Amino acid sequence: MDTKNTIKPAKKCYSHIGGKLGELLLETFAEKNWIAKNAPSDKHFYITELGEKEFAKLGVDLSKIKSETI
Repeated sequence: MDTKNTIKPAKKCYSHIGGKLGELLLETFAEKNWIAKNAPSDKHFYITELGEKEFAKLGVDLSKIKSETI
C-alpha cells in the first residue's frame, strides 16, 4: 500500500507545527477564544484564561511556555 497519497501531513516548521494543520489549529484556537490578540493588527497571540483551562484538559503543560510582554 502506498501511504504517500492517503495520509494527512502534520508538518514541522523549525520547532513548531506548520502547514495547513498549524493554520487550522491557530484558527480553531482563536475561534474558541483559547488564544486572542489585544488588537487585530497585533502580530502575536496570547493564551486566554479559558485557553489555559482547555489546554490543561488536553494535557498541554503550559508551564513550559515562558511568560513575556507583548
